[in-house]
Amino acid sequence: MRIDKFLWSIRFYKTRTIATEEIKKNRVSIGEGTVKSSKEVKEGDVIKIRKNQIDYKIKVIQIPKSRIGAKLVPLHIKDVTDKEQYELLKLRKMSQDYYRNRGEGRPTKKDRRDMDEYVENDIASDFTDWDDFFGESNDSDSDDES
Repeated sequence: MRIDKFLWSIRFYKTRTIATEEIKKNRVSIGEGTVKSSKEVKEGDVIKIRKNQIDYKIKVIQIPKSRIGAKLVPLHIKDVTDKEQYELLKLRKMSQDYYRNRGEGRPTKKDRRDMDEYVENDIASDFTDWDDFFGESNDSDSDDES
């Protein structure tokens, strides 16, 4: 089976096109040498894949006939990636800043919802008479005059 089709069939890449592009960018290799998309994969090959800034290593146990379900993937490959690589991935995920810095660009959908919720729950929205809100009451002025 071709390597691009193999990586797609074991669900390492979402589409065959993406797998082919990654192979062209030399992010996939068998053994020590880089490969072309047409390279045939055999049982026992160790494939090195650079994805998400870590180096995965998978050993081919069995060649699937076509794309397989996620539960069947362990029957066809064995993950031999170094544990240090997974620790690096975990550290990168923890260190990522998921939200943009304040004042940069337009508000996100989440920011907009937070602002709308704040405005709805704002103290000023409970008052119907702005004079009462600011502590100025015309009624007390008229009471003083009488």
